[in-house]
This record gives sequence, structure tokens and C-alpha cells, in this order.
Amino acid sequence: MKLLFVSNLFPDATAPGQGQINATVLHQLARHCEIRVIAPRPVLPFKSWRGCTPREQDRIFQPRYIRTFYIPKFGGPWNHRLMARALREPVRLMRADFPFDVVLGAWVYPDACALDLLGAELQAPLVAIAQGTDVHSYLQMPLRRHAIVQALSRAAATITRSKDLSNRLCDAGVPFMKLRPIYNGVDTAIFRPGDALAARKELGLPPDSQVVLYVGNFLPVKNPLLLVGAHARLARTSAEPCELVMIGTGPLEKKIRSLAKAGGFAANVHLVGRKSPLEVARFMQAADVLCVPSKQEGVPNVILEAFACGLRTVATRVGGIPEVLDKEFLGRLVPSADVDALAKALGQTLMESPDRDAILRHAAQFSWECTTERYMSVLEEACEART
Repeated sequence: MKLLFVSNLFPDATAPGQGQINATVLHQLARHCEIRVIAPRPVLPFKSWRGCTPREQDRIFQPRYIRTFYIPKFGGPWNHRLMARALREPVRLMRADFPFDVVLGAWVYPDACALDLLGAELQAPLVAIAQGTDVHSYLQMPLRRHAIVQALSRAAATITRSKDLSNRLCDAGVPFMKLRPIYNGVDTAIFRPGDALAARKELGLPPDSQVVLYVGNFLPVKNPLLLVGAHARLARTSAEPCELVMIGTGPLEKKIRSLAKAGGFAANVHLVGRKSPLEVARFMQAADVLCVPSKQEGVPNVILEAFACGLRTVATRVGGIPEVLDKEFLGRLVPSADVDALAKALGQTLMESPDRDAILRHAAQFSWECTTERYMSVLEEACEART
């Protein structure tokens, strides 16, 4: 199968984490498909653009990075049309050199909506990927909602990264039979159980303290400030020292530091920056519990990775999280934005001994092998329906 992948969420050498999960999906599919990539880069009109170069590991896809204009805030009626205009000639040239059988487009607006406008150029079925914010937020915007429902109704299929996203799209008007929930996979060669004491010694964490871990961007939608507040409450009431390790960066970093200082536990809050997957796995092996305090989510891969390390999770009951955190031995769910409930759930979880064997058995269903099989089934079905 010859597969063309199109998305602005694809890494380059200067933004190696942008669309990392999409790149991982492609590397898994590359065992079964020949793949090429077109990666639009939205740029403000009249702003210069120097182009992009791929990461070394992505060169096998011969990615072509192209500039597409976008209009901030008021671009709802136009941004997918601007992207379609930018994509038209690159897609035509790609088809001449690489007669692809199917197109995989990640991020529903503007990417999938732009591809929907290029039927004559594509000459191949379109399978879209809905990731999270593109559904949660954009369905609330009438113009984008209309474009999304129209495009996904005409697509061969839409892969959603949770059942919750499928339900939201169905409620918006996308035909149910075209929606395919598929969870991301986990690299179990990286994310696996390890010696907690050895990991703490390596990472410089106290061997006798409780360790709460956060992994994610410091953005309002991820709500890290809620966790900092809950940690302060927990630290005041816990009989044991409690450390909060936060992996990530973002615009809320200054507020996180200020809130930790105001709470009196700044010395126990460790902001360690971005980390590689191997480093994240090591922190998971060292931690007692992962916390995901988000305001909205699909199914965060970090939860599945934690399970693969035998680590329990306390998370807000939003999006697709309850679909995978559905048993008591896995951790606890709390209401969104309830700092007291989050602190209480973390405290209760830390007081209980984990059933790591049960957690690992649960994690086994989220392998990349299973995920890749499901992707291939959808892609093959789209190709067969076209012929």
C-alpha cells in the first residue's frame, strides 16, 4: 500500500516534538506501507519563512514541508481553503511521482477539511484522524463545525483517539459508521517496570518520599496549576514528605513556580523541563503515582505509558480518560477543577499498595502491534471501498 500522510502535526529538526505521536504511528505503519509526507506549516501572511528540515529518523518518508497562510482568530471560513490552495500543487506533484492509494490526514481542521476540498487532486480515499482539541474546541465554533462535519461525512473514515471523540463527532452529525476509535500504542521496550529505588538514586529523588509525577505541556487546558494546589494540600496533611515532579514546559511555568512558592512547598516541586521518552519512563519507574489534571483530553498516551510501567494514575474525569482508567486498581478519577477532590484522591492512592501485576495485564492491550493492525484494517477497508 502506498500511503500519503498530510498534517501540520509532524516533527521537524527544530520542532522535534510537534506531532510526535503521528510520526510514531507512521513508523509503525511503515512495516506494511510505503509512506510519503506533506507537512503544511501555517504562517501569517507577509511573514518570512525559511523552510524546515526533517529529523534524521523521519527522512525515510521524504517529508515535504510547505508554507500555508492562515488568519488568526477570524480565519474560520478561510483557513482550510488557504491550506487547500497551498496543498494543491504539492499534492499533484506527489501523485505524479508517488501514485498513492490512500491519504491519511491528521487534525480535522484545517488539515482534513483542506484535503476534503482536493478530491480531484487526491484521486484516493481520505482517512482523517481526530486527535482531541480539534474536536473539543472546534465543534464549538459554528463555521469550523460546519466544515468539519461536511469533510468527515465525505471521508472514507475518521480514526478517533477515543470513543468519546467519536461520540462527539457523531452527535455533531458525522455518520456513526464512518467513525473508528483506535487508541494509541505504547512502546513497551521503553515503558516498562523498573527498580524504583535505583531510578530515584539516578534521578536525585529522595528514596523515602512519596513522588507524584506530571508529564505534559504547561498549558491552561492541561491545568497543571490544579495539581500544584492539590500537592500543597497533600503535603500539609501527609505524614510522609511528598515530592511533585513536573516534566514539560510552557507559558504557565512562571505561575507554577509562584504558586508553589506561595503554598510553602517550592522546594518539593521539581520542574525538570522536557525529557526524552527514555527519561520519562525512568521518572515513571521512580514515581508512586501519575497525575493528569486536564480540563479536556482524548486519551492521553502518558496514561497508557504509565500503566505499562506499572504506575497508577489519578486523573480528571474528562474526555476519553474513563475509557482506559476504568478499574479501581488503576487509580482514581476526580471531577475537573476540584482541587480538594484531587488532593484527597492522591492521598488515598498513595496510602494503598499498588497491584502492579494487574496494572501490567491491563496495559498489555495497548501495544503498538494491536494499534497498527487496527489502522491497517481501516486503511485497507477505505481502499477496497474505492475500487
